[in-house]
Amino acid sequence: MERFENKIKKEVNMPKISIPKAELKFETMRSSGPGGQYVNKASTKVRVRWNMEGSSVVTDEEKAKIRQVYANRITQDGEFLVECQVFRSQTKNKARVIERLHQLVAKALAPEKKRIPTKTPKWAKRKRIEEKREHGEKKKSRQKPKLNF
Repeated sequence: MERFENKIKKEVNMPKISIPKAELKFETMRSSGPGGQYVNKASTKVRVRWNMEGSSVVTDEEKAKIRQVYANRITQDGEFLVECQVFRSQTKNKARVIERLHQLVAKALAPEKKRIPTKTPKWAKRKRIEEKREHGEKKKSRQKPKLNF
């Protein structure tokens, strides 16, 4: 999970977006994983539902872009889902899930970096051909000699 967040934080041109808490619905449930007896009693896992389709924060084009990037996180009703169960505290998980939602939406709306096509250098082509030739010669030397009568 940290690797994913580090990638997001490295992005420089991410647009700032703030989703009002009134548009968010929180659900809590029992978390899996370590926690001893406490894990069977407390509902520390937090899921946030953001009704993206009914939101006034993002435009229709932005909604389409988010839908395209995160199709597996969006329900048929147009709700964007994010879960967190990292911490043993419900409040920490709630803060983390809001932060992740903002990061995911910002990442989806970030402008795509254009790829600059490059050519393979001549020396690399030469090297590849030379290695292929040497490999072929090595295989040829292992064959039985052909007898011509």
